[in-house]
Amino acid sequence: MEAKGGCLCGAVRFTLQAEPAFAGVCHCRDCQKFTGSAFSFLVAVPLDALEIDGAFKTFAKPGDSGHPITRRFCPECGSSVAEEARTRPGLVLVNGGTLDDPTQFEPSLEIYCDRELPWARLSCGAQRFDAAPPSE
Repeated sequence: MEAKGGCLCGAVRFTLQAEPAFAGVCHCRDCQKFTGSAFSFLVAVPLDALEIDGAFKTFAKPGDSGHPITRRFCPECGSSVAEEARTRPGLVLVNGGTLDDPTQFEPSLEIYCDRELPWARLSCGAQRFDAAPPSE
């Protein structure tokens, strides 16, 4: 499978060259702040399946899990593009809204639902977890 995407200004473009390990929604406060929205829509692929054209700026801090998350964003327009969580080694979480066709993927899980904004309840039928599910 191939999926393409990029930031708002086009300075960063990427191609995903693998089936996703999962697609999901995260309601944690860090994702809310990073995306500037009620939640983030994430598509997880193996790190080596992400081809990047352009340069990222990064910011790292512990997420709601207490483990570090490295967030990657465009240095020009500030678009949040991807994250790497220590709890999911070898995977990169691409922000679904940056995909050229975000309809290619549908979330199968929602995490940190205990932090979900009350007016942002989704009806996608995804499996819901109050926090993060155990790493596999």
